[in-house]
Amino acid sequence: MKNFVLIVEFTLHPGSAEGFMPLISANARESVATEPGCRQFDVVAVQGEPDRVLLYEVYDDVAAFDAHRDLPHVKAFFRDADAMIAERKMTRFDRIVDAAKPASPAT
Repeated sequence: MKNFVLIVEFTLHPGSAEGFMPLISANARESVATEPGCRQFDVVAVQGEPDRVLLYEVYDDVAAFDAHRDLPHVKAFFRDADAMIAERKMTRFDRIVDAAKPASPAT
């Protein structure tokens, strides 16, 4: 089964990164710790561009992601971070290869 992958790129209002990073970090940790369908949630900052933050999220499937969006910690994140976000771009993917997992033996 292919996993559902989401890459989100946030462009923050200048100077907002210091307040934004603790919020998105807590959201990422909570998602991985409490959501059975959330497999990975990485937060990365673009080098030299503190107002650009990318998320790499892996879910079992689209249904797991849809459930994620309705959870209280996600809604709280957007409530608290919304004023810091100038732009948000989301791109959806199907994961084809997970190099961290050993390959299945040929049958």
